[in-house]
Amino acid sequence: MEKPEFFVTPGYGQQLRDLLHYSQAVRIGTRVETSGQGGWDDDLRIPDALEDEITQAFRNVERTLATAGAGWEHVVHINSYHVGGFPAEVNETMARLYRQYMPHHAPIWTQTGVEALGLPTMRIEIRVTAIIA
Repeated sequence: MEKPEFFVTPGYGQQLRDLLHYSQAVRIGTRVETSGQGGWDDDLRIPDALEDEITQAFRNVERTLATAGAGWEHVVHINSYHVGGFPAEVNETMARLYRQYMPHHAPIWTQTGVEALGLPTMRIEIRVTAIIA
């Protein structure tokens, strides 16, 4: 088995590493797994608008994948965790961003409703698996 290599996203990733002692991504061979990425900025602030939070979470996934040498084009599986249920805005925004970030493939996706996430104001968290061919 190949040795795992861990990655910390510049900005918020270092803060979370120092505070909670975890990495944002791990790469083993051609497989990259991310930890859950919220819609935070580098100061861990969450936007007020749900659509903006989801959009920022996608950007953070992209940033984190890049640290491990991957991109959205390599994503094969997505788990998304949602506080507050699934109003139409959630699926509309997620589907729009899937088409934007992955126009040439549709990965598998599991959506889960949860009571709370890692920061009190978070409403979404996204984690992905990517395979670099």
